[in-house]
Amino acid sequence: MVILVHPTGNANVRHAAQALNEVGLLSEFWTSLYWRRERALQYMLPGSVRQLFDRRAFPQVPRELVRCHPWLEIGRLLASQMGLSKIVRHETGLLSVDAIYRSLDRRVAKRLHRSSDVFAVHAYEDGALETFRVAKNLGIRTIYELPIGYWRSYRDLMLEEAELQPEWANTLHGNTDSVRKRHRKDEELALADRILVPSEFVRRTLTNAGDLDAAIRVVPYGAPPTSEKTTKTPRKPNQKLRVIFVGSLGQRKGISYLLRAVEMLGSRIELTLIGKRVGDCRALDAACRKHRWIPSLPHSEVLRQIQRHDVMVFPSLFEGFGLVLLEAMSRGVPVIATPNGAAPDILKDGEDGFIVPIRNAEAIAERLQTLCLDPERLAAMSEAAIRTAARHSWARYGERLVAAVRQTLLESVPFPSHIFAALSA
Repeated sequence: MVILVHPTGNANVRHAAQALNEVGLLSEFWTSLYWRRERALQYMLPGSVRQLFDRRAFPQVPRELVRCHPWLEIGRLLASQMGLSKIVRHETGLLSVDAIYRSLDRRVAKRLHRSSDVFAVHAYEDGALETFRVAKNLGIRTIYELPIGYWRSYRDLMLEEAELQPEWANTLHGNTDSVRKRHRKDEELALADRILVPSEFVRRTLTNAGDLDAAIRVVPYGAPPTSEKTTKTPRKPNQKLRVIFVGSLGQRKGISYLLRAVEMLGSRIELTLIGKRVGDCRALDAACRKHRWIPSLPHSEVLRQIQRHDVMVFPSLFEGFGLVLLEAMSRGVPVIATPNGAAPDILKDGEDGFIVPIRNAEAIAERLQTLCLDPERLAAMSEAAIRTAARHSWARYGERLVAAVRQTLLESVPFPSHIFAALSA
């Protein structure tokens, strides 16, 4: 049996928990905040707080398998809403994200001492160290998921980008991790028996981690289901090309290169930006005033907004996967993306989207111009995008994840007969 650990939860964690539970391998799911939507308290909370808590509902996991320790995370969410930046400050704040991760990690580590039926623990970057240390001593297999690229690769690229685009340097967050935190990341990797990554790009970044004992397996994330309503009305030649970007508005996402490409095409493009601004940047402030900008939306509304557009541009410089790629394709919206994420793993360049080099506004503008002038090609790419998304379903992700977990377990000690049957199914 497997313990799955993630302090905050997201789409891929939910589907991982569901997949493991469906085949009888999930022993427990540990998280910080587990929100039960049917609670009467839900209707007494302000809408903004209720929306925050709704993201911590895990209907895919039976209630009896969930273990949660919510108070630090509730404090962090409320402090963030109230603007109490000091106590949620990166790494050092009493209610920082790092504090939440470390707290849950320590609790799971203690739990392992009381277990005789747990054969593996599946944890994520920054929240695995104490758990993995105990697991190794107890002979429990350690599965480590790295959802974004290795930190040294990220640091080098972001330092280079800050020199190339100094006016955007304040939006390049993530290079402020302490030496201690980076050492924790490296020790987590060293303690892993298997490392799961969502894309070949992430696998390649791990070449900067030195020699690792663990086998690395690519398990791509999934797409939401498509439907007949996804079919889009063909765009008329005289209409503006409706372009959308979804993600944090910072230079890690390559946002300046998108803005420059849109400027090249002028009035032929209508741009929508969905995401929170990162850092202090005058150029970004000006872009948010000039174009249609939506700071935040519920996920279901994000999908509806995407479907109202013709193409998504996702020019990220450094990405683990980029769930919005498949989300857009599931809505019939082809994407223009870079190779520094999952795009090469899921796209066929020129058929259901385009892959362009990082830092290349000209290439983005050229692909947008192509779609602007050729509505028939845009319609064909839209249909191809839907077919691609259907092949990369969350069910397919679950199958791949379960296969990786089973393989890891079968490499370990002998199991009781009923557990072996579940692994061999």
